[in-house]
Amino acid sequence: MPPFLTVAAYAPSGVGMLAAGIVAEVFDRRGGDLPAFDFALCTDHPGQVRTDTGLPLLVGHGLDRLATADLVLALPWADFRTAPPPAVLDALSAAHRRGALVASHCVGAFALAAAGLLDGRRATTHWRFADLLARRHPAVEVDAGALYVDEGRLVTGAGAAAGFDLCLHLLRREHGAATANAIARDLVLPSHRAGGQAQYVATPVPEDCQDDRLAEVLDWARAHLDQPLPVTELARRALMSRRSFARRFAAATGTTPHSWLLNLRLSRAEELLETTNLPVEEIARQVGYRSATVLREQFVRRRGVPPRSYRRSFARATAP
Repeated sequence: MPPFLTVAAYAPSGVGMLAAGIVAEVFDRRGGDLPAFDFALCTDHPGQVRTDTGLPLLVGHGLDRLATADLVLALPWADFRTAPPPAVLDALSAAHRRGALVASHCVGAFALAAAGLLDGRRATTHWRFADLLARRHPAVEVDAGALYVDEGRLVTGAGAAAGFDLCLHLLRREHGAATANAIARDLVLPSHRAGGQAQYVATPVPEDCQDDRLAEVLDWARAHLDQPLPVTELARRALMSRRSFARRFAAATGTTPHSWLLNLRLSRAEELLETTNLPVEEIARQVGYRSATVLREQFVRRRGVPPRSYRRSFARATAP
């Protein structure tokens, strides 16, 4: 199927104001070379909808909008412990049956689960309510640690600001890394956050720059992706032992140095595949792989397609 362009977000009474703002910002029309999304909020009965903050939100579309959208989003709402009306569940199920991409974040997953769409699948929600989702819907394999879970035409995301992670993942998957990165830059967001929800449960959301010494090393690594970058070298530049560096790195980023570097190399490879005509062999060298074969193995394992297939889907450039 072609990448989604029409987006409908279901906003029930008590909808999360933050969630509505996230999807509206991400799928706003920006012009230029970026996709021209046709975005709309919809609800059971068009008109003023109460949000979780108590402020009213004017929603001009009804459930019929869910019947034509390429991407259907179930937004979180305050009364998520009560299932949505049957008409909403039917609309979500119908969207999935006709092949639309159906997604949720935070407790919006409860709507997809109530519609039976998550049975036999992995899914995530806000970590605080993961146990409740698992108890209410035992046929769902709940992953409380993920920022988002991709099950093909069904994608679920974690709570609150993880809505950005979900939306950027969908953009990257369907429209390519260049589009996702451009929109992330416009929103002043990281285009991808490594790690999972566990890093946010007991501590504030960490930023790479919280630790100045570590931030300098991460910036250096980004500028030297063509080099091997062993952990021992990164630790030396941070003036730490390897063990201390790994511990500080995990505390700041929620992942390991190896996983962070792997994602960084593949993300850079995606951009080069989309925006240049460089040979795959040269791209492999620039992102730190000793051969195109090694890049291909990692790309297929992590992205599901070989580099050349990815380029055919998302290439934009005609010259290096």
